[in-house]
Amino acid sequence: MDRADITTEEVLKRDIPWETYMSAKLITETHLQLLRRYDKTSASQRAALLDEDGPAFVRVFMNILSDISKEETVEYVLALIDEMLAANPKQARLFHDNSLSSEDTYQPFLKWDLIVIVFLLKWLQEGNLFIQDKSSKILTLIVSAHPKGQDGLVPNGESSHSKSKISNTDMVLNGLLDWLCSQLKTPSHPNRTVPMAINCLAILLREPCVRVSFIQSDGVKLLIPLISPASTQQSIQLLYETCLCIWLLSYYDAAVDYLATARVLPRLVEVVKGSTKEKVVRVIALTLLNLLPKAACGAQMIDLGLPQIVQSLKAQAWSDEDLLGALNQLEDGLKEHIKTLSTFDKYKQEVLQGHLDWYPMHKDPGFWRENITNFEENDFQILRVLITILDTSADPTALSVACYDLSQFIQYHPAGRIIVSDLKAKDWVMKLMNHENAEVTRHALMCIQRLFLGAKYASLLQY
Repeated sequence: MDRADITTEEVLKRDIPWETYMSAKLITETHLQLLRRYDKTSASQRAALLDEDGPAFVRVFMNILSDISKEETVEYVLALIDEMLAANPKQARLFHDNSLSSEDTYQPFLKWDLIVIVFLLKWLQEGNLFIQDKSSKILTLIVSAHPKGQDGLVPNGESSHSKSKISNTDMVLNGLLDWLCSQLKTPSHPNRTVPMAINCLAILLREPCVRVSFIQSDGVKLLIPLISPASTQQSIQLLYETCLCIWLLSYYDAAVDYLATARVLPRLVEVVKGSTKEKVVRVIALTLLNLLPKAACGAQMIDLGLPQIVQSLKAQAWSDEDLLGALNQLEDGLKEHIKTLSTFDKYKQEVLQGHLDWYPMHKDPGFWRENITNFEENDFQILRVLITILDTSADPTALSVACYDLSQFIQYHPAGRIIVSDLKAKDWVMKLMNHENAEVTRHALMCIQRLFLGAKYASLLQY
């Protein structure tokens, strides 16, 4: 069977020759007795045994993984541990029990997990996909359960003074992150290892110190391509866990600085605009809420039309109260941010949302003189949007304002006539000269006249 297709249930159906291993002195008689009590028993019986003497069973598992290299047996023990942690993730604390202080908790997993930690262990060897999957999940839970401040793992991401143990948690963590990042860069399996890596990161990044290491590993850029609209259940889960990683990183300032300059926000906004999955919308809304007051994120969200998108999302029938609360907070935060914008920023927001109205700035000559060069930003983005409004809007006020603003640009910009002509605005404006609304017709006519006359004579035309 292809090891990519093997399941935990199939592995646990195997009969492992524990007696043979004892005869070969690979396990002790005590180990054998513990295995007989634990193996092939019900979930409730196993839970009771772990409650009674969990560290003893963990020690058996670790010894087997350290001393036995037969692939089928390694898979079996990893499946036992994975099943134990799936039933109760808190059992990961057993691996840090004081009675195991002399044991190398991490080494057996590293042996099979392809984590390249040359400075830690030189005897790593390649494991199959099943072993990689179980090892990465188990290591993730064990590292996450590590007592804070011991053996190197401290809240601020800096290592403690203890450097004596070769299995120093910081070293293991960095090795694990390196392996997870390598799977995002070059997956060893086309469909399985990327979700595997993201699932582990969504757990590890709950720890502030892990966020520090992840940023130092330049891991954020590996997440960005995964933020895209999803349709299948598997891709939706991957999208959700990727966005969960971004949300966790949004609590770390160094990550926010990167998120503000990378193309993360456009991708998040694009996904949230079209997603119908509550958990995806919720985690993105919470992420945007964290990013709103930081760096240039607020202005970027407004440029992306997020206020309008939030209004649309609020109109949908969500049952998640946390989601509704996040959307309300996000809407209020965006409104407050808009109040702090410059006059041109407010104008830009108005245009990008397509909600044009006769606000004072439109007819203020000072606004046009002071901000005329700002219209050149992003390859005349504002002009292009105004022209799009001429083509798509059915609102007479929006059409009138768009025509008026184009005519003002022609008047105040030295190359206004040429620029507007090159953007093919004339055809759309001329169509509006026959509009049923008299105001639209009047402003379209004035715009055409200024377009034909140019800046030299445009100022002679009065509304």
